[in-house]
Amino acid sequence: MSEKEVQEMMEAKGYEEYFTVVVDPKQTPTRLDKFLFDKLEKVSRNRVQNAITDGSILVNFKTVKSNYKTRPNDLIKIYLPKSTGGPEVINPENIPLDIRYEDDHLMVVHKPAGLVVHPGVGNWSGTLVNGLAHYMAGADMPTMEGNPPDRPGLVHRIDKDTSGLLVIAKNSEAMTHLSKQFFDHNIERKYVALVWGQPEPEEGTITGYIGRDVGDRKRMKLYEEEGEGKHSITHYKIIEKMYYVSLLECQLETGRTHQIRVHMLSKGHPLFNDKKYEGGRIRKGTVFSKYKQFVDNAFKILPRHALHAASLGFIHPVSGEKMLFEAEIPEDMQQVIDKWRAYVHSRKELL
Repeated sequence: MSEKEVQEMMEAKGYEEYFTVVVDPKQTPTRLDKFLFDKLEKVSRNRVQNAITDGSILVNFKTVKSNYKTRPNDLIKIYLPKSTGGPEVINPENIPLDIRYEDDHLMVVHKPAGLVVHPGVGNWSGTLVNGLAHYMAGADMPTMEGNPPDRPGLVHRIDKDTSGLLVIAKNSEAMTHLSKQFFDHNIERKYVALVWGQPEPEEGTITGYIGRDVGDRKRMKLYEEEGEGKHSITHYKIIEKMYYVSLLECQLETGRTHQIRVHMLSKGHPLFNDKKYEGGRIRKGTVFSKYKQFVDNAFKILPRHALHAASLGFIHPVSGEKMLFEAEIPEDMQQVIDKWRAYVHSRKELL
């Protein structure tokens, strides 16, 4: 890409240039992540690696891997999300919150599909964080290390069109303790997903490295080699077979961007109506008019990907108590599940 093309791409993502360096002509070949870690103050090597994977660190206007060896006169540019001005500029908004549990240290909320978790490009207001700011009425919410200041209380997040449970930290002690549980993969997270077809085997584990799809930077992709992305693990099992689709339980061991969506696509069973990951069209069955009309009607009932964060378990950061929360499948997704169930039962030859 040209410099102009890179600039336009980063502006479209809401990023701005943060740091530029030209490698010294006498510099010995050094891994890019180590080279930048030595150059940047107060930035961890893990953050550098994440930025490289995200495609926001470019060498000679090209994306590279963390293990890229710097060469004399390489032009390295780092782009970061534009600052929103800090948590004090978050506009409190009276957005209804479905709070399933709350004490002095944390809360568990159920996020409906369609609600963005935190402010960002194209969604500077109307987010869960704006609702939290109103609900907490000016309380000093902690921000996880490495996160932008406009994400107070957030320990993790789920996609806009995914429904389900989130835990929110209300003080620094809770943030530190919960963050470590996520880092150590000790959080129990189970999702319910409706996917095209019937995965084989019926129960299994999907692993690989999730990184940006170089062909489409808005999508993630599963890679086989380390260095292409972040290590990811999903355990799945079929709960119910409905011939054309299957209802799955997916348990996350890691929590990468679009992890379940990417993992199921990699097996050839994308989420139902997941337009970004090839599930927004018929993937199993005919394209004849009656069946196509049935699927189109199901898409209208559920105009999003069929994924729900159904349960969330963790150790309370103060009491040490094991906490487990469950959330019912939302109405739109349940209607489509029932619709498929009735359709298959009406077709006796499929049973």
